[in-house]
Amino acid sequence: MGVKVVVFDLDGTLLNTLEDLADATNWALRKNGMPERALAEVRQFVGNGVRKLIERAVPEGEANPLFEQTFEDFKRYYVEHCQDKTSLYDGVAEMLRALKERGFKLAIVSNKLQAGVDELYERYFKDTVAVAVGERPEIQRKPAPDMVELALQALGVTKEEAVYVGDSDVDLQTARNSGLPCISVLWGFRDKDFLLEHGASTLIASPSDLVNLLTC
Repeated sequence: MGVKVVVFDLDGTLLNTLEDLADATNWALRKNGMPERALAEVRQFVGNGVRKLIERAVPEGEANPLFEQTFEDFKRYYVEHCQDKTSLYDGVAEMLRALKERGFKLAIVSNKLQAGVDELYERYFKDTVAVAVGERPEIQRKPAPDMVELALQALGVTKEEAVYVGDSDVDLQTARNSGLPCISVLWGFRDKDFLLEHGASTLIASPSDLVNLLTC
């Protein structure tokens, strides 16, 4: 494909964070007297950042007078418990090492808060990924292209050299807005039919497929 740079989504692409996100969501909902959400519901709520996750989980969303308190409770709990059940998807560590060894520059862009991205980066990615961009006040989150552009700038590369890898419709939109081709993974938070309905054109079933695709 002539690609030298791979920009990855984080949740649902490199890390399975769903159970920790669901646990933090339900802890905050319980604390504020609200009904809990099933894991399948939380799976559909993620992708646009944690504020949007809680907006979707809280009855009446931001119009609920307890929304801000629930959001603060979620953030406090999640920071303390973001690695309780989170883990790399099978084959991801090997994929990242293989790509780095073959000379690819790697980056992460995530709608997770920057503090959470930093913590996970230190544990899982510091030896293979060069740049990790999370949500911060001064930059628009995905699907705006800003995070991707910041990562490419930090790597000193152009979008013509890069490809985007993600698991959701938000990732497809992000790649489109950034002018990057998108590779959609099938092990994440969205299924094949959903991804195809939202315009996916290149899909992979395992992390090793990405190495094969980019190095063939």
